[in-house]
Formats: sequence, structure tokens, C-alpha cells
Amino acid sequence: MKVQGLATMFLALGIVAALLESAEPELAIQNRAPLAPNVFPLLPLKSIRPTGWLRDQLVIQANGLSGHLDEFWPDLVNSAWIGGSGEGWERGPYYLDGLVPLAYELDDPTLIAKVKKWMDWTLNNQQPNGMLGPKGNTDWWPNYVMLKAMTQYQEATGDFRVIPAMQKYFAYQLSQLDEHPLKEWAIFRWHDEVVSVLWLYNRAADPKLLDLAHKLHAQGHDWEAQYAQFGYTDKVQAPNIGLASHGVNNGMALKAAAVWSEITGAQTDRDAALHMLKTLDEFHGQPNGMFSCDEHLAGKNPSQGTELCTVVETMYSLETELSVLGSPMLADRLEKITFNSLPGTFTPDMWGHQYDQQANQVLVSLGKRDWSSNGPDSNIFGLEPNFGCCTANMHQGWPKFVASLWMANSSNGLAAVAYAPNELKTTVSGVRIAISEQTDYPFRDSIRITMSPARAVAFPLQLHIPEWARQPVVKVNGTVIPGAQSNTFFTVNREWRKGDRVDLSFPMTIEVKHGYHNSVSVERGPLVYSLKIGEQWRKEKQTGPATDFEVFPTTPWNYALRLNAHDPSQSFHIEERAIGKQPFSPDGAPVVIRAEARRLPEWTFVDDSAAPLPVSPVQSKQPLETVTLIPYAAAKLRLTALPYLTQ
Repeated sequence: MKVQGLATMFLALGIVAALLESAEPELAIQNRAPLAPNVFPLLPLKSIRPTGWLRDQLVIQANGLSGHLDEFWPDLVNSAWIGGSGEGWERGPYYLDGLVPLAYELDDPTLIAKVKKWMDWTLNNQQPNGMLGPKGNTDWWPNYVMLKAMTQYQEATGDFRVIPAMQKYFAYQLSQLDEHPLKEWAIFRWHDEVVSVLWLYNRAADPKLLDLAHKLHAQGHDWEAQYAQFGYTDKVQAPNIGLASHGVNNGMALKAAAVWSEITGAQTDRDAALHMLKTLDEFHGQPNGMFSCDEHLAGKNPSQGTELCTVVETMYSLETELSVLGSPMLADRLEKITFNSLPGTFTPDMWGHQYDQQANQVLVSLGKRDWSSNGPDSNIFGLEPNFGCCTANMHQGWPKFVASLWMANSSNGLAAVAYAPNELKTTVSGVRIAISEQTDYPFRDSIRITMSPARAVAFPLQLHIPEWARQPVVKVNGTVIPGAQSNTFFTVNREWRKGDRVDLSFPMTIEVKHGYHNSVSVERGPLVYSLKIGEQWRKEKQTGPATDFEVFPTTPWNYALRLNAHDPSQSFHIEERAIGKQPFSPDGAPVVIRAEARRLPEWTFVDDSAAPLPVSPVQSKQPLETVTLIPYAAAKLRLTALPYLTQ
């Protein structure tokens, strides 16, 4: 009878799990009191599916390293996170944190099977005391990442094992933190666990979870204090190098104050979150939307590098704090990084990546560069340049962006917070609704949103209007809705019926922005443009199916632009081309800009990088030439911060 009873119970649990796994996504879960409400609660994973060029990117990713890394990379093949004797720290969790959303957004059976292999081991091998992961691991930090993967997996599948496992783990951790406090990386990344703690609190309502959040905060690094008295105003060098200046830590920390404000409700915390980004821009900002960090914060010189881990973690921070704060400035920055810095550091087939990318990247080679601390292979495209953390962690960039294109709002409606082709399925006021977003944005300036509710339903639709969109137009069923302004979330509140259309037009004009040494960068909409440099790819080594490459210039790069003195934006001629399967490649660039320039022969290489920019305006007696600018991410060799000529 006992055996039969257990069998019946497990059968019932299996049926429930199967039903949950087949269920449609639910509406976002709001913050539970006493947490402060978020402006845009996140929708559960699988609510949004990519289409168009965006789906192409995820398919390329699945066909590249992300879909095959676990088949040949020793750190995953023999990972202790699946019962092996290999690496048992952060690399398995990092990989899963990006693989989960990639698999379920593509609904790819092969990738889903890979996810379940890893997740089953973690959930089936939880230690009796509640600890997660390999028995040899006593560090809290890698579990932060596994918890993020678990929350996404639970949203995608409804797996009934996840929430009890998290409850047991958090209870154990709370009992242990006084005797075994946070150390090293866990100190500086405490907020990444608090995200998962609050996720569980909103589903389980255990007040001890808030006690745990307070303890993590108390033992963690005080990022708000660091940025209130910011001491890293230039390139960080020994003996000042430490975990507080580490680029990835700072990228992760961009969400710290916003996450903490969910607990305190304090405006000072919310203000601090925006202040952190502005401070990084002021002292380390790059024209690609990121900040320099060739391991550590490195100043504003566009020949300094930015680590790929920092790019994807900054994106995740922006997605998280955008949900909390609802700032259109954060939405603009998320798009800028996603459409420029993220694909700019991958090979077009996503079988290779860089550890450090440069805004002014005129040579990719095994060479000694003026990094804060990284090695000579940091800049090449390959499997594991410099250090394997980015190899394990890079996968989350595109899929988490997909999951953040839409969010709920506090008025029981929806918000389009970033734009790309996608389909949304969710529930509003008890009514199932499907929304199709058709667009070639960011390469084109129009977006069509088509509503398909099961029946008529009234709700507010909030639309992100970018700061650069000077003359935005919003139409519903062909009728202009007045009042749309840039740098806002514009609200359309009405009863929505099947077939209703929202058409957005964000006319894109050239903007010339000044930066380091009075150089200029060229932007059009959310895209940054770079000088196109001829590329010769040379194989450096082969590791299984992955190849490491150096890239050498075949055309000159040391140009200064000639700008119209009265209106610099009139210095450029724009040509739109067809959008193919890989728009982030030199030959596939959907937009090309022509400009006039003269060479600066005296401006050459220093340590395999472009020498420091000459201060503009500059003079040149060289012949006037027509040069080509293409989107930053399409140019794997590029000049993005350019000098300009005297008149």
C-alpha cells in the first residue's frame, strides 16, 4: 500500500508538472507588500517569442557556440554541476543562465533537452541541508547564478521542484551567513541573489526571505556609497586595482540600488541607481553605449577595451532596473548596448567572441595592449580568449533582451519598453491576448503593433518614445494620437479589439556627438556608426569546431571627417539596403553612410591599437576621399570616435 501510495503521488505530481509545462504564460507577478511596487513588472519567460531578424540572431546563436559549447568544452563536458569531476564553480551556472531563455524562446527540443539535463541534476542532487550544487563548492557566489537560471526555468516549465528547492536553500543560507558570511565575488554581487530572493518572496510570502535580503545587503559591498564618493575617475592601475573597480562587478552593480529600493521604497535608492550610470558615462563612457573595463575601469580613451561579460551583465542590470524604475533613459541605453556593443563583439556566425572589444578597433591581434590588466589574447575572436568566464556567460545577452521587450505596468496594462520584431502572448484583465510586433527596427524607423485579444478588453498601453526621436508619430487604426513626446512612455488607454493596429514612426536623423579629445561619433536612431575598414581574417588556432582569429586591416583607417560647419548632420549621405540573415556583418550592413574625409598619416599604431586620438579639429593636406560608415556591430574592425577637420 505504501509503495502504491507513493506511486500514485508521484504520478499525480508528474501529471501536474506536465500540465504546468504545457500551460500558457501567466501575467506578471506584482511585488507583494511590504515591497514597493515596480513601475513595469516583468512578464514570465516564454511570454515573448522573437520573430524576423531577431529570431535569426537567436537561431545563429543556437547554431554557434551557445548551442554546442557543452559538447566539446571541457569545463562543461565534465562539469561538476552535472555530476562530473571538472569545474564546479561558476561556468556551469553561467552557461545555464543563458541557455534556459534561448532554448524556450526558440522552443528548440535539442536545447530544451540540454537544459533539463543540467537542471535535473541540480534539483535532484540538492544536499540534505539545502545547499545547491557540487559538494566541493562552499562559495555562495555561483549559486547566485544558478538561482537566476532556476527562476527562468520555473517560469518556462512550471516545474514543481524549483520553489521548494529554493525555499530549502534560502533557509539554509540564512542559518549559515553569520558563521559563513559572503566572501570575495559574493560580497560585490549580493544584489544578484536578492533578485531571486524577491522573486521567491512574491510567490511564497515567507517574511524570512526579507530577513535574508537584509543580511545579504549588510554583508555586501556598499555600491551607493562608492558612487556617492566615486574614486575611480581615470584608468585604474596598480596598486588601486581591486574588486570594487572590476568592470563586471560594476556592470552587475548598476541594478543594486534599484533592487534595494524595492525593499526600502526610498527615492534616494532609486536616484542612486540612475546616478551610477551617469557617473560611469562621465569618467569611462564609450561611444558604443558601454563603459571601458579591460578587466578594470579604464577611462574614456576609445582604444581601451570593454569585456563581453560586462556587456551582458550591464544589459541584465538595465533590464532589471528598468522594470523597477520605468525610466525611458534606461530603455534607450538598453537598446544602444544591445544593437551595438553586444553583436559587435561576436563573429557573424557566433562561433567566436572577444573578451575585450574596442570602440576604436583597427587591429585584432595577439599583441600587448594598454589594458588595465588583461593579456595579449584578450582582443582576438575565438573560443576562450584571455579567460573562460565570457565563454560561459555570453549566452544571456540576446535571449534576456527578448524577454524584456514587453513588460506589464502598474495599471494592469502593458508596456513596450524596447523594440524589435516579436510576438507576445499574455493575459490582461483575465483576457488572453496575442500581440504581433512587425518591424525592421533599429535599421528602419517604423513599427506596427497588431492586437489580437480573445475579446474586447480595455487597458493602458505604454509606448517607449526614444530620446532621439524628435518628431515621433503614434497612430491607432490610422488616426494620429496627439501628445507623443521623446524621452517618455506615451500612454494609449482604450478598449482594444482584434485587428487594432498601433503604428509608430520614429524618424531617424544623423546626430554628431562629441567625445574624447573632442572627437565625434555618428549616431542614427539607436545605432552607432563606424568607419568601415577592410578585414583580413587569419586563423590563429583550432579547438574542436571553434577557431581563434586575428583580423588585420586591408584599407587605411586613420581618417578625419569633413563636417558641415553650419549643420554637421548634413555632412552624410544615407543609403538603406536589404536586411538579410546577418545584418551585423560588414557585407550585410542594412544601412551605409557616406562621408568625406582626409587621412592623417601621422596618426598610427601604438601597442597594436590606434594611438591616442589627436585633439580635434585637425589639419590635413591629404586628398579629400569618400569614406563609408556602417553600423558599429557590423564592423569588426572599426573607427568609432573620429577626429574632424578644421574648415
